[in-house]
Amino acid sequence: MRQQDLGAFFGSIQHTLNHLMVGDQIWLQRFIATGAAHGVDFSALTQVVQLPPGCTLDTQLYPDWASLKARREQLDAAIETWLAEAPDDMASWTMAYTSMQGAPRQHPMWQALTHFFNHQTHHRGQVTTLLAQQGVDVGVTDLIALV
Repeated sequence: MRQQDLGAFFGSIQHTLNHLMVGDQIWLQRFIATGAAHGVDFSALTQVVQLPPGCTLDTQLYPDWASLKARREQLDAAIETWLAEAPDDMASWTMAYTSMQGAPRQHPMWQALTHFFNHQTHHRGQVTTLLAQQGVDVGVTDLIALV
């Protein structure tokens, strides 16, 4: 079921979760560069961001469940460490980078952080829908019930 094309934007559950891993790492690379531009070393992220050359938003980095799950856990732990150690003023920094289409972008860091987590929420929601359509009870997903 995880590999089955279910008609989602990235096809399968596996491909959707892989896309999320690629997207996260692209944004984390940008956050690392922004930190460096502000004299801050985000080493918690540097150790886990590993995208191959030529990687695209639909590159399948983790073909099996075990490698995907292990890598997601590692990445999430690094994100938690990064944010716990982030400077208090990080959200107010200006972030400048080049989009995947080659366009220069610049905006406040808080907007990029908001997008980063919203992107995760969006695709995780797609996965819960795909699972529910396959008869899997995903349990409670309301944020207020989980915190």
